[in-house]
Amino acid sequence: MYNILICDDQPDIVRALKLYLAPEGYQLLEAFNGAQALELAKTEDIHLILLDIMMPEMDGITAAAKIREFSNVPIIFLTAKSETEDMVLGLNIGADDYITKPFVPVELLARIRSQLRRYASLRTYEDNELVIGGIVLNDRNKTVTVEGEPVNLTPTEYSILRLLMENPGKVYSTGALYEAVWQEVPLDSGGAVAVHIRHLREKIEIDPSAPRYLKVVWGQGYKIEGGN
Repeated sequence: MYNILICDDQPDIVRALKLYLAPEGYQLLEAFNGAQALELAKTEDIHLILLDIMMPEMDGITAAAKIREFSNVPIIFLTAKSETEDMVLGLNIGADDYITKPFVPVELLARIRSQLRRYASLRTYEDNELVIGGIVLNDRNKTVTVEGEPVNLTPTEYSILRLLMENPGKVYSTGALYEAVWQEVPLDSGGAVAVHIRHLREKIEIDPSAPRYLKVVWGQGYKIEGGN
């Protein structure tokens, strides 16, 4: 059973989300501001967080940043269409996905299932170490080091890196990368992929503006190389 934390300052939205998700068998927790969400993330075994951006006491962006200091639990932002800049900022600080209000229940459930599948795979997938240049990905321990230094990745960043390291030199288009990692049909996915790639580069590259490993093939997509 998965535990999902729903955090929104509007009780009607929290109630609606619980109605959508309860039939799926999830254990649902609720919070109404970022401070409450942060406390529950620290004290409960949470597998996914649905997090509103604009909230009193502590907004969703701040809460997500603080949660990322100790947890890689998937975070899906609930955003208004007018909050595009905040959504991009949220992805930059480590959120995994977003969905705009008013949301379609079928789409929401698909995104939740996708994130939970990936999070579960991070816990159970066992294979040999993957090594490319100075990057070592140990999938048994779910750890990544660069030149011997540990790197803390979100589940989405980890999944992207693992996919590319399993297929060195292979070019993935934005759509193919999204479909392989998010496990859903790519719809307007370019922005989300680009943000995660940029964030991943900042963590594994000495100079993200001149990447040694994670390369873009203009007009085609992304690949990882040995860094020679």
